[in-house]
Amino acid sequence: MTTIVIADDHPVVRKGLMEILKGSPDLEVVGEAADAQEVLERLKELNPELLLLDLSMPGATGLELLKDVRHGYPDMSVLVISIHPEDQYAIRVLKAGAAGYIEKDSAPDILVEAIRAVASGHKFVSPTLAERLAEELVAGPARQPHELLSDREYEVMLMIAVGRTPSDTAKELNLSVKTINTYRARVLEKMRMRSNAEIIRYAVERNLVD
Repeated sequence: MTTIVIADDHPVVRKGLMEILKGSPDLEVVGEAADAQEVLERLKELNPELLLLDLSMPGATGLELLKDVRHGYPDMSVLVISIHPEDQYAIRVLKAGAAGYIEKDSAPDILVEAIRAVASGHKFVSPTLAERLAEELVAGPARQPHELLSDREYEVMLMIAVGRTPSDTAKELNLSVKTINTYRARVLEKMRMRSNAEIIRYAVERNLVD
């Protein structure tokens, strides 16, 4: 029996995930969490074998929370489930310690397959992502400009790409506007760009934003 904590800020999504897993006798949902703080509390209280983690959680960015979880619970498996397409975050969450990445619109049987694979100590990625990872191993890291960015810089870059203002971005990431502007400057420098318009065009051309 694999014990699972579901972390998602939407009650309807958590209920839907629990309903899907209810039909699998080898999987048991022992708890749920709606924000980053609750995630850490439930893990400490329940010590599950697997965390099903939404990438967009209130209280911390998904990558930050994932790193905290991996640091505090190195033996626990983490499967990230997200509305974001693989192109946006999958490789980064795998590098941050997740054992798998699955999109929320995946079929229920794919979700169950992914959980069982991760719980068994394996990685779970789509065939498309597996191909990209293989290419990266051959070609080496940072083949594209956005791959030069740190996780925080990448998050700021994506928010710029979808038209978020510095104040909106600062509020969502719990940072100051001054800090956001510093990250923006780093993004422009590393990607050798001069304006937000160039960032937006770059992200759209590479399907990094919805």
